[in-house]
Amino acid sequence: MTDLASNTMSPWQATILTLFPEMFPGPLGHSIAGKALQAGHWSFDTVDIRSFATDRHRTVDDTPMGGGAGMVMRPDVIDSAIASVAEAPGPLLYLSPRGVPFDRDRAHDLASQSGVKLLCGRYEGVDQRVLDKWDIEEVSLGDFVLSGGEPAALAMLDACIRLLPGVMGSASSLDEESFERDWLLEYPLYTRPADWQGRQVPDVLLSGHHERIRAWRLDEAKRITAARRPDLWHRYQHQARQTETVA
Repeated sequence: MTDLASNTMSPWQATILTLFPEMFPGPLGHSIAGKALQAGHWSFDTVDIRSFATDRHRTVDDTPMGGGAGMVMRPDVIDSAIASVAEAPGPLLYLSPRGVPFDRDRAHDLASQSGVKLLCGRYEGVDQRVLDKWDIEEVSLGDFVLSGGEPAALAMLDACIRLLPGVMGSASSLDEESFERDWLLEYPLYTRPADWQGRQVPDVLLSGHHERIRAWRLDEAKRITAARRPDLWHRYQHQARQTETVA
């Protein structure tokens, strides 16, 4: 368990079941998440799945029933590991490419709870029977395959940690980010110098006219979202129509 600074409230708890506990906190021990860890806004506990193997070789996998390539993580070993953290806070999720897509809403939902338990698979995956027994929800980071659940767990935890109260310096920093503003992607960002290698910062950003700047940013967010993420653009339009109907 990670040492934490004193805190008047219980920190948000991440419990990670993994074959590679040394991968945590990894990048979460640095920057915003790392400062939040030291400040006691969140804590983590890693559970080494291999420690629940019962044979002298500490075997955690076996060949798939019915044949096929690769190996499958054994239900008895996974079951014992899960039972050991049954009382840990938060829902139990299995990181899987066939899972429900992880998005902004799910990050907010998890951050609003007392924590989360993440099962990181390896090899070809986990025996279905243990998933069924514990009614484990499968969650996917995207339409691609990773070497294991650990990289996905790190990304998911980072998305949740930055939403915890007191972690970000300014709550308004979250409001303007991609997906946070009615599912629109973030507008283009600029800083000094105003002229860099002949490329100019848009004049409107130098105008000091806050309403014009806000309008420009919204238009740019719409343009980028429509071009790059038609799915989010349709979602934004649908939400806008609903808002108009209610009004």
